[in-house]
Amino acid sequence: MNRVLRVLVIDDSAYVRKVVREIVSRSPFLEVVGTARDGREGLEMVEQLQPDVVTCDLIMPELDGVGFVREQMRRRRVPIIIMSVAKETAEAALTALDAGAIDFVQKPTALASEKIFEVSGELIEKVKAAGQIALNKIPTTPAPVIATSEPAPVSGTHSVDLVIIGISTGGPQALKRLIPQLPGDFPVPVVMVMHMPVGYTEMYAAKLNEQSRLEVREAAEGDEVKPGRVFLAPAGRHLSLKRKVDGSVVTHLDAKPFDTLHKPAVDVLFQSAAEVYGKRVLGVVMTGMGSDGKQGAAWIKSQGGLVFTEAESSCVVYGMPCAVVEAGLSDKSIGLEDMARAIREVV
Repeated sequence: MNRVLRVLVIDDSAYVRKVVREIVSRSPFLEVVGTARDGREGLEMVEQLQPDVVTCDLIMPELDGVGFVREQMRRRRVPIIIMSVAKETAEAALTALDAGAIDFVQKPTALASEKIFEVSGELIEKVKAAGQIALNKIPTTPAPVIATSEPAPVSGTHSVDLVIIGISTGGPQALKRLIPQLPGDFPVPVVMVMHMPVGYTEMYAAKLNEQSRLEVREAAEGDEVKPGRVFLAPAGRHLSLKRKVDGSVVTHLDAKPFDTLHKPAVDVLFQSAAEVYGKRVLGVVMTGMGSDGKQGAAWIKSQGGLVFTEAESSCVVYGMPCAVVEAGLSDKSIGLEDMARAIREVV
């Protein structure tokens, strides 16, 4: 990063504004240029200060976080990170993502307390990542995607029994564009890991289910993995796959391994899928910061399976796919608009 990012903080709590300013200012690459008490004041300050990134609370007087995101995106796109408490604002947070917010950080508590410092590292990294996003890549309300071109064929013959997806920043919007394009008779199960704070995955899966022809659900312990089902890993636990003595495959949830940067981790799911399905698995690594999925992709390739990555042109953050591509593990890079068709072709 070769420039200092200008950050605007919007929160109705004076204490939270003070703490977020202090947290953000710890990075030499970030500068808080202003704070606002609610969405209405936030709109005025965005116009006045032209910040590179905005952090925004959800529950505020005058104009709440969802209203701010909607109106700001109508006026001018700017990277917005939502800060919220899951139990109180899960639905509103997901609505804000649909409206154009790019990511969110979960506050440890709704009360003004020093616990908010616990998210310091996460907040700094997400603000820094947000500042690198091209404004035209900030997603707004998802709409069905119509593939405009046929993807080039994958060399060789493949038979896929499972599709696994790893995704992070920009993921909620991308999956709402991808999964509804899969037909109701899609012949293999789909299992997904998305980096999300605890408290959001169950509701997100339910909303995605409403838009999809396949059954989408948050994975529980012992769910049978079979065609017609799409599983999303619950936040806070790793998701892996196990084959039972009768030949069926089920989901397994575990706190271990403890040493991963994310929980759930894409690498954990990908490795287990490669061990269970061997070469008959397709791994898809999509938009997100960091490199989660690179080691898992290596496991898939070692078993003879396929790995697709989302092309930089459609990624909100070209981090996770880039790590796979640079490691020489990607069979093909595909834009989001063509990803469903490419998946259907190899399945």
